[in-house]
Amino acid sequence: MVLLGASGDSVKAQAGFKAKQKLNFDLLSDPEFELIEAFGARRMKKFLGKSFLGIVRSTVLIGPGGAIEKIWDSVSAKGHAAEVLAEIKKR
Repeated sequence: MVLLGASGDSVKAQAGFKAKQKLNFDLLSDPEFELIEAFGARRMKKFLGKSFLGIVRSTVLIGPGGAIEKIWDSVSAKGHAAEVLAEIKKR
């Protein structure tokens, strides 16, 4: 199993975030938002009554054959890793 994260941040910024959060998986730098948009995770959001283009925190489970098996959209970090792990263990 491979776990990856993606953001529009630079490789340098991601390295600092990864170290601070003690992450044990790789982060993909996507400053042009090509991968992020391909997965539909960059779209219009609202905050304090204002609309803006932003990244919606999402998780995509891709099976061994490369097919998308499950999508979690607009997730919150708390408890989400356990939810994804439980889904993986069911397979």
